Amino acid sequence: MSDPALADTLHASDVAAYLRRHPEFLSDYPDLAAQLTLPREQGPVASLAVYQLQSLREKNADLERQLAGLIAIAAENERLMQRVHELNLAVLRATTPAVAARSVVARLSEDFQTDQVRLMLFGPIGLPPADWLVHVPGGRTAVPEFAEFLAHHEPVSGRLSAERLYRLFGDHAPEIRSTAVMPLGEFGILAIGSGDPDHFQPGMGTVFLKMISATVTAALRRSQEGM
Repeated sequence: MSDPALADTLHASDVAAYLRRHPEFLSDYPDLAAQLTLPREQGPVASLAVYQLQSLREKNADLERQLAGLIAIAAENERLMQRVHELNLAVLRATTPAVAARSVVARLSEDFQTDQVRLMLFGPIGLPPADWLVHVPGGRTAVPEFAEFLAHHEPVSGRLSAERLYRLFGDHAPEIRSTAVMPLGEFGILAIGSGDPDHFQPGMGTVFLKMISATVTAALRRSQEGM
């Protein structure tokens, strides 16, 4: 183009002059208009077009942030689903109850980046002692601090009371800042703990916790019936 305003040595005044001579320019390049920073006019003769354009840009930016958040959540859910699938495979491949239990603990520790895992079992268990195994011969009545939790049959995540933490993690309780706790039917409780206070938050990943709980409960039922 021969217009001198488009030369390499453009100044701001040249650009302004060009736009005055070509008022339809931004209509021909709407993507450019969306990227420009336009001032909000404050007086009674404020330009409605400028205000609408700025508002539209803000809405678009907000939608882009929301979309990015949804994409991040979807990606994390996909990763969690893969981890749960691998946990299921590990339990299915186990040849003995002890191997199944160790597989569950190993997967939860490694794949879910947790600091402590506890499998609290009621009554006869048939498993060798382990630092992750908590045996409660008296059953659920022997853990009154979990009575309400067991009555609701739903996993919970977030922060536990000091009493509950100590019952699950013993001397490691002070190190645990957030937890995910899952009921295992009549068999007991599965808990995973983290030193990060934000690792497990209330309501986070409830569906996946239910899936893990169902997998471990089914494995315990199989072991009771004889693998």
